[in-house]
Amino acid sequence: MKNLDSSGYTGKNVGVCVLDTGIFPHIDFTGRIRVFHDFIGHRIKPYDDNSHGTHVCGIIGGDGRASDGRIRGVAPGCDLIVLKVLDRMGNGRKEDVLRAFRWILENRRYYGIRVVNISVGTTCRTFEDHKVLINGVERLWDEGLIVVAAAGNQGPRPGSVTAPGSSRKIITVGSSDLLMGRTAISGRGPTFECICKPDLRYKKLEPAREAELLATQSAILDTAAQLLKAGGRLVYSTCTIDPAENQQQIAAFLARHPEFTVVEPAAALPAGMTAGEHGALSVPTRTGMDGFFLCAMQKNGEKLQ
Repeated sequence: MKNLDSSGYTGKNVGVCVLDTGIFPHIDFTGRIRVFHDFIGHRIKPYDDNSHGTHVCGIIGGDGRASDGRIRGVAPGCDLIVLKVLDRMGNGRKEDVLRAFRWILENRRYYGIRVVNISVGTTCRTFEDHKVLINGVERLWDEGLIVVAAAGNQGPRPGSVTAPGSSRKIITVGSSDLLMGRTAISGRGPTFECICKPDLRYKKLEPAREAELLATQSAILDTAAQLLKAGGRLVYSTCTIDPAENQQQIAAFLARHPEFTVVEPAAALPAGMTAGEHGALSVPTRTGMDGFFLCAMQKNGEKLQ
């Protein structure tokens, strides 16, 4: 995204801890991934087998190096402390999230952590199950950390905001364009404590700006296509259910590059996830997971050895 803030703040020397699916060591994060801790696969080097975590880290702290500064995060100078608590399908266990909370409390001063971003929303239905996660984030808040959590994708019915975003203390973020209408999925309050949520709502871009970013996506795909040898694969993934960024983007790419064909999924997809002519889509109301799109394409010709 373009950083429209002219205040001059860049987040330099501020540690932002991201609990998500991991992070790919993209050029826009060069020298600023302070630590990566994997609570899922216990691997040492940074990786992201889903892409949601990398997407979130880019919004937070991408410095725009890959785009000559045109597309960067809101805090392009911040340090990233990434804790992988979600698997390749975006699912996780409450126990791993609680372990991550303890890790933050033990290491916050060493890594200069001041902000915690949590892309986790439990589907537990009882107050007690929610309370465990809520107590965890409120402990972080009481220790002086700024905690931001997702409103979840179980909405838009009243009371659908997920924990820990249902905490009365922390900042909960939803999507204004996903709160109403046929595609509404973003969680909302009131919470068990009758607190209105979300606290912040992300609004969809203006049509002209959205068209500009769609053109940028197309250009990135075209560039990647040129770098592949025959038999190579190009994987395109987004964290949205918007057809303009997903199926329509792939259809347009295949029209421009007839040498590519879509690769069928090698394994069975999770329940509720649909695969079509132009990729596979996860719709939260059907799968219980975050919304995302994935398409793998192979460049025709002799296969790589």
